[in-house]
Amino acid sequence: MDTTHTSYVPISCEFHDLLETLATQGTAVPIFFRDPAGVLQSRTSRITDVYSRGGEEFLSMATGEAIRLDRLAAVNGQLLADYAADAAWCAA
Repeated sequence: MDTTHTSYVPISCEFHDLLETLATQGTAVPIFFRDPAGVLQSRTSRITDVYSRGGEEFLSMATGEAIRLDRLAAVNGQLLADYAADAAWCAA
């Protein structure tokens, strides 16, 4: 399944807040995500930034990779699916 050109779906504000907290802490955490082909991938890395670009949100890792937030499956043992999706974007 190729998800390269799918529309971005905002994630929950609570999960977004978790990502920002982990970025601030600067410790390496396990990150599970689906790549553009839909294959589950994993890394253990520091989250170096959480940012927006072109109407989509991403996290960057110390590995140099960037992941679109709606492709995340779990970060530091927290499943994205366990957080209710919000209809509205998080207020920055």
